[in-house]
Amino acid sequence: MARILIINGHPDPSAERLVAALAGAYASGAREAGHEVREITLGELDFPVLRSAEAFNDQPPPPVIAAVQRDIKWAQHMVVVFPLWLGGLPAMTKGFFEQAFRPQFTMRWRKNQFPQGLLGGLTCRLVVTMGMPALAFQMLFGAHGVKSFQRSVLGLAGIKTTGRTLIGGAGEGFEAEPWLRRLHALGRAGR
Repeated sequence: MARILIINGHPDPSAERLVAALAGAYASGAREAGHEVREITLGELDFPVLRSAEAFNDQPPPPVIAAVQRDIKWAQHMVVVFPLWLGGLPAMTKGFFEQAFRPQFTMRWRKNQFPQGLLGGLTCRLVVTMGMPALAFQMLFGAHGVKSFQRSVLGLAGIKTTGRTLIGGAGEGFEAEPWLRRLHALGRAGR
């Protein structure tokens, strides 16, 4: 059994959001299978935006972010669920990862000036909702916002992305049930 951290990355903590339902479906499946699960609802956290390189590199994180970092260290697998806004993470979600993934927590610099990730062994699944068809996001837009997060944030920290679930067509008339079943099954499998 795995230790799984699920991050609901929607800035709005409302339980009616699709992101909340998907995160909940994954958590339910994981718990049913006997995995240990912790959940973070980003919209419920109060943290400042980083405004300088000095704050990012040298200052300790606020207590709420230090608690998140402990949960990340505890986890063997992480699931990050977020809506696509303007081609990438919502600003609050990006700000959250800037706070949590500070250099002293995620990497160290080698003598050759290349970073070495400190969170190796941790895996992650990304679940991204969007209004446009997922295929259009991938084919026409190259999924660059998601790839950038995957490579430049998770990858630099040493986290291996084991899968991306891109859910297109979210909005009015969207049929969520098949996706909720799929996330539940992924949770049971711990993937």
